[in-house]
Amino acid sequence: MYNGKRESLISKKELLDNLAQYILDIKLNHPIKVGIDGIAGSGKTCFANELADVIQDSGREVIIATIDDFHNPKEIRHKKGRYSAEGYYYDAFNYHAVIKYLLAQLEPNGSLQYKRAIINFPDETALDLPYKIAESNAIAIIEGVFLFRPELRKYWNLKIFIESDSNIALQRALQRDDYLGDKTKIKRIYQERYNQAQQIYFNSVHPKELADIIIDNNDFENPVVVKKIQS
Repeated sequence: MYNGKRESLISKKELLDNLAQYILDIKLNHPIKVGIDGIAGSGKTCFANELADVIQDSGREVIIATIDDFHNPKEIRHKKGRYSAEGYYYDAFNYHAVIKYLLAQLEPNGSLQYKRAIINFPDETALDLPYKIAESNAIAIIEGVFLFRPELRKYWNLKIFIESDSNIALQRALQRDDYLGDKTKIKRIYQERYNQAQQIYFNSVHPKELADIIIDNNDFENPVVVKKIQS
């Protein structure tokens, strides 16, 4: 399937089925960790959940998690200002906790005991969840922004980048992200904070170059594999 060619002739179901099989065919002696990266509003969450549903049909355990559940408290992530791009890129997420409670535990020498969240976002409620124990052949699908930055990069067994035009992503946000405020505030947050933080990420990390698979998700119902980065 993943031969570096734009695959515009297959259905969404075929794409998900083929990608699920590709993941199921990965042979490791510890859980597989799939990182699904992309800008805010690109459709990462929906795509991750749909992929997880397909994989679960195989009988394998699927762990689904999001970087959003590892947000820092508001006083940390907004300390540079509510609209600060640097604040979003550098302060929004607790990467130490992502590694400690989730990613490192699924490594070859990990305990397999993990937590999927430390905060109920956006309610700002800290969580103290009990540990769960992963099966050794589990598949963890973790989605969120900035997943390929250096702190996290080495933990992924497969890196997927979900691509979307920023204007399309903004229109999706205006329909769903009312927790951020009115439409004027949502637009400002996306344009000044989120989009500019992504530019910091793109310029310093080059996530598309690091991705194993890139999927154009401008049309939710017709995602297209646009590139496979050859190793």
